[in-house]
Amino acid sequence: MVAMSSSFVNTQSVAVLGGGPGGYEAALAAAQLGAEVTLVERAGVGGAAVITDVVPSKSLIATADAAVAIAEASDLGVQLFAKDAAGKPLKPQVAINLAAVNKRLLSLARQQSDDMRLQLVEAGVRIISGHGRLEDRNAIVVSTGPGGTDFDRVEADTLVVAVGASPRELPTAEPDGDRILTWTQLYDMQALPEHLVVVGSGVTGAEFASAYMNLGAKVTLVSSRDRVLPGEDQDAAAVLEKVFKRGGMTVLSKSRAESVARTADGVVVTLADGRTVSGSHCLMAVGSIPNTAGIGLEEAGIQLADSGHIEVNRVARTSVPNIYAAGDCTTFVPLASVASMQGRTAVFHALGDIVIPLGRRRITANVFTAPEIATVGLQEQDLDAEGISGYVYKLPLAANPRAKMLGIKDGFIKIIGHRGSGTVLGGVIVAPRASELIYPIAIAVERRLTVDQVSRVFAVYPSLSGSITDATRAMHLVTRDADVVS
Repeated sequence: MVAMSSSFVNTQSVAVLGGGPGGYEAALAAAQLGAEVTLVERAGVGGAAVITDVVPSKSLIATADAAVAIAEASDLGVQLFAKDAAGKPLKPQVAINLAAVNKRLLSLARQQSDDMRLQLVEAGVRIISGHGRLEDRNAIVVSTGPGGTDFDRVEADTLVVAVGASPRELPTAEPDGDRILTWTQLYDMQALPEHLVVVGSGVTGAEFASAYMNLGAKVTLVSSRDRVLPGEDQDAAAVLEKVFKRGGMTVLSKSRAESVARTADGVVVTLADGRTVSGSHCLMAVGSIPNTAGIGLEEAGIQLADSGHIEVNRVARTSVPNIYAAGDCTTFVPLASVASMQGRTAVFHALGDIVIPLGRRRITANVFTAPEIATVGLQEQDLDAEGISGYVYKLPLAANPRAKMLGIKDGFIKIIGHRGSGTVLGGVIVAPRASELIYPIAIAVERRLTVDQVSRVFAVYPSLSGSITDATRAMHLVTRDADVVS
């Protein structure tokens, strides 16, 4: 690794509590700026995001995508067959060895954690393994010995709290790690669940429901809202729900789960209206809670929201001037990419480097379902809510020649532009690998490009990204004439 050089010698010290994406980036950036850095982490560098959340879950989803590609290969003229003893063709089935899948993805997660740890060590970061808590505004006390018998005290000029969050648990549906599971416990399963009931239709619930459906499990998705992904673009959610139902998933909308109980050979989920849903396993995906209790935050004077999240400003600073916070434990957007940027921003601000305050409208997000849903900037529902004169153009992906070649039937490109000026305000992409396709729109939002400027960029023909060019070209009239009615 090539170390970054700083234009000034930094004599400050930084202590980071929590080694997830936010804490990791804070520690690395501080070391690169020449500070003396200590990182305290109890589970391993990368935190829950790397070890039990983002990395393993997205690895599982990649396996599910591979299973779908094999199953749908016949649509492209690729046929798999085997012969029986009489030489007659058999129709093979895609088999999922879930124990092998889980072993692989947990190994990948640990490898990623080890790689991140090595980067920190090479950068000069001191790493302490143990449970940490703030002793005051300039010190972290770490319990390092068995049973919490040994302690280490770390003093620093700047503290960064990045302790993350944990799955929310309900008293009427307590996880047992066997049949009733949180998303961190799924990777202990040795075989594909016969019938997985997913409670919660937000991002986490939708992602795991999509993955296990595509791996071959029977899935029922219980949603307390009127649709899947209530926080996402309505058109995008509608596409995904259609795909879910076409794949055999049962989607129960406006169905709040009251309790989940073990049975002799599975689980039974009781809904608020008295209905019950029986299954072999239940995944509880009902949100998360910040890991902020009992670590000395309030005693240090740090302001917390009623939910327990740490109140931070746009440079990740808390109510205590020398203490910053990053990641899912804060009141900002709970994304790994945001946590990383918060961590770097916090350190840059604390150590006097150039800082660009974080803005929610610059954030790119993705839902790793099949198809994926990627968003950036203002969304369609924001236009009326904020009184913005905007124009929305949606182009079905099925019209794209590359999509036809790949057999892609579902999805679209949606661009939100400012009526008159043509500035790109936001976008939505529903497609395979939407997480990759959204990047040019994110650049347009960040750099305040107009739809005409984007339309003049050459796209490869044929390519899925060509639909972005097509959509912005179609919006040209609106940039010319503010009176055009969409």
